[in-house]
Amino acid sequence: MKNNITIPAYLFLGLLLSSLVFSCNERPAPKPNPNSKELKETMMKVNKNLVESENRDIEQYIKRYGWEMKETGTGLRYMIYKHGVGEKAAFGKIAKLNYKVGLLDGTQCYSSDENGPKVFRIGKGGVESGLEEGVLFLHVGDRAKFILPSHLAFGLVGDSKKIPAKAVLVYDIELIELK
Repeated sequence: MKNNITIPAYLFLGLLLSSLVFSCNERPAPKPNPNSKELKETMMKVNKNLVESENRDIEQYIKRYGWEMKETGTGLRYMIYKHGVGEKAAFGKIAKLNYKVGLLDGTQCYSSDENGPKVFRIGKGGVESGLEEGVLFLHVGDRAKFILPSHLAFGLVGDSKKIPAKAVLVYDIELIELK
């Protein structure tokens, strides 16, 4: 039996094998160094733009409702619209709140009407850092509105249920008890 492989077929096989050999010797593109100054500066610019955009959205929301809110150094906005006469919240106290929490687009996410009051020890975590910060401005009986920028709420990931990633939260709360 004769070998029917022709010269063009040998040339094709030779080219194929040589391309495989040379492609295997190529080095992968270098991964960016997470500690590089250039990468850090780029990430800082991106973060700054996201924070500025979020702040514009919050300011427009406040303006639309005509609210006069105070802003803390962390970016929490708050407004106490009904003053109670009870004890002032403090670290270590257990706070009990009636609440409604929603998004800037008006979507209501959670409320004490559906889930019962929110109860937590102030300063021990377990709730959004912005809520914990805001409660410290209140006395029992106070009613307030808080706007939590995403970094004081559920951040880049959301809560995997009703609150999406990078969501600004709007709380309407009443501090009903301290223990």
